[in-house]
Amino acid sequence: MANYNIRAIFMLNEAIRSSIGNSVLCWLATVDSAGLPNVTPKEIFKDYGDNHIVIADIASSNSTRNISNHPSVCVSFIDVFRQCGFKIDGTASLVTPDKNDFPVVGAELLRMTGDIYPIRNIILIAIDRVSPIWAPSYKLLPDQTEAQRMQQAFDTYGVIPVDR
Repeated sequence: MANYNIRAIFMLNEAIRSSIGNSVLCWLATVDSAGLPNVTPKEIFKDYGDNHIVIADIASSNSTRNISNHPSVCVSFIDVFRQCGFKIDGTASLVTPDKNDFPVVGAELLRMTGDIYPIRNIILIAIDRVSPIWAPSYKLLPDQTEAQRMQQAFDTYGVIPVDR
């Protein structure tokens, strides 16, 4: 991988990889040139190696412009049924299609999109810090099991789980 002037300092573990895999969307927070926050959902993302996250830039003009000016970002993943996830702080860079490693860094993202979405750039995030995210029910109802939490979420959202 080319040097994008970023160095990750945190290693992904199985719990974080699982949260990423179980999340339908992630939320990417950036800051614009005036210092105003911008938070947008992203639907094509993946853990990459031991200490990076990659996100497809499909329609992320504001996010990519912000990253070009201020590379500090925050990305959050929530498993809506388990009602928990992770907040990842890091430093982002853009891997553009003209870079030799674009097809390598973006291999999983390109596989995920197929021919559905064109990927304009890859947002590569070197992980600096990771914090758990818990729904308030974890504190308010500490004796509730994960299965009970999930059933409550299924009921709330009208979801009927399918055995896989």
